[in-house]
Amino acid sequence: AVHEGQVVSAQELTVLLQPLFTQNSRNLVLFLQDRLSVDDFTYFSESYGNKNPFQNEILQSSPSSLVLPAVDCKATRNLLSFLQESGDWKLTNLTNLNISHLEVNGSNLLVVQLQPLSSDLKEISSLEAIAENDKIIQRVTMDLQERGIHFSVIYTALRPSRISRRTDVMAGLRRQLMAAEEEDSLSYPPLNVTTGNYTCILFYASNFSLKANSSVLIDLTNATFLTQNVDISASECSDSNTTLSLKYTNPVNGISSLEIRFLMTNKFYAASARNWSTLDSVEIVQDGEKFAKFNVSGISGPAEYSFHCQLVGTSNLYPARLVPSNEAKNWNVFISELQIQGFNIINNQFSYASDCTGFFTPGIWMGLVTSIILLWILTYGIHMIMQLTTNSRFDDPKGPALSVPQTE
Repeated sequence: AVHEGQVVSAQELTVLLQPLFTQNSRNLVLFLQDRLSVDDFTYFSESYGNKNPFQNEILQSSPSSLVLPAVDCKATRNLLSFLQESGDWKLTNLTNLNISHLEVNGSNLLVVQLQPLSSDLKEISSLEAIAENDKIIQRVTMDLQERGIHFSVIYTALRPSRISRRTDVMAGLRRQLMAAEEEDSLSYPPLNVTTGNYTCILFYASNFSLKANSSVLIDLTNATFLTQNVDISASECSDSNTTLSLKYTNPVNGISSLEIRFLMTNKFYAASARNWSTLDSVEIVQDGEKFAKFNVSGISGPAEYSFHCQLVGTSNLYPARLVPSNEAKNWNVFISELQIQGFNIINNQFSYASDCTGFFTPGIWMGLVTSIILLWILTYGIHMIMQLTTNSRFDDPKGPALSVPQTE
């Protein structure tokens, strides 16, 4: 029995998944999403009424099922490797959802990369993504059932979409939990480009997604950092110019090849008497023909530092913007937790990060202005109190009346 609040460790997950390797049916389908929590099933089904995205009843129709409220992120990140090592599986990545080539008598491990949830934090977009993923799951499972193939299904994600916190814990414990979560957020190593024996480019993002023509969503996070199904051979490095080239083959249906280039320069500026590295532009080449270019605003820092920004993309709300030109208007780009460095890399690690968020955030400015106003009121009040004076003489009711001449 797995109780609510219990986080299943990697070792416990291994024990729970053992029946998958001992049964006669050796067909396993792994539906992998970027973010998912058990609370999503309740939240989206209750909040939107008739728009319930979970129409697939495969869990209810299954002869046996196991629902885990919480699994350690390290266990889910290594789940695919664990499954491959646990048996003689024939690994197949289903990109076009076609299972006609599947061998009925073999041991098949089918991996289906589901669409990522919305990156712009809009719940209605997340609802649509989950609904689309539910249709994908239903399509694959129905095709397997029609072919008479016995199979098992694992539906999981790389990280949780909702992190609940107890409000009755003391502040010190809450800070420790937040620190541990932030440390675990770097769930995979950065992508590195080497020249000879040293690393010349480091690139990391927690979410790297594109949207073509405002309809086709392309999630490149897993292909870039987890499976590293990306070609970086066209990247170039020098002391003054660096180009990070990311080439993908069949990233999504309808696009056979996709190349994304990050062009960075290193220049000396006399005003600051130091070198600064700047991300000048981002280019997208689709199928070797269609070219799109974005001019970059606000991504620069000292050449000895790396650059970090929480949100980078084409939206006007992001602190670091990609300004589209020509055909780039047909693309939307979203990069979260971007960190990139193209110069002066030491020990294959990111240097100190120059963040896109300035020190004086809106909250700090509000606090400073409010404090200054209150301090001015306090100073004025103290000044007025110090100006108060008392009479030099007082009237005695038992004695003669006090006469104060007009000349005094």
